[in-house]
Amino acid sequence: MNPDLSWVLNGVLEVRGARHAILVSADGLLMQRSDDISRDEAEKNAAAMSSIQSLCRAVAGFVGGGQGLWKQTLVEFDGGWIFLVAAGSGAYLAVSAALDVDMEAMSFRMQKTVSALREAMSAAPRLNAGADA
Repeated sequence: MNPDLSWVLNGVLEVRGARHAILVSADGLLMQRSDDISRDEAEKNAAAMSSIQSLCRAVAGFVGGGQGLWKQTLVEFDGGWIFLVAAGSGAYLAVSAALDVDMEAMSFRMQKTVSALREAMSAAPRLNAGADA
């Protein structure tokens, strides 16, 4: 059972102009959503965000001058922005925002959110796990 991490995602929405936040698995499954987006809408966008990050990884070498490792994607639309960042192994955080969002504040908050998600999703290793089975 996955823990309810919506409280962590809701925190990123404190940035003025932020609209929705979703946590997405690499294979496009919705892992978590902020309170303000319906499950159907979040699932549809989770699949799309997975595709976007996959495309970005595929063209990362085009950057040149570095190793071409994908870190984040920013997409502009006539009504706002999508921010997409890695959120751990096989997970991505996507946030939609209005055009007038403070990009620096949003990027900073997303990095803090990713750190909080890593802490919330990690568990201490069990001692003797499976030893007596």
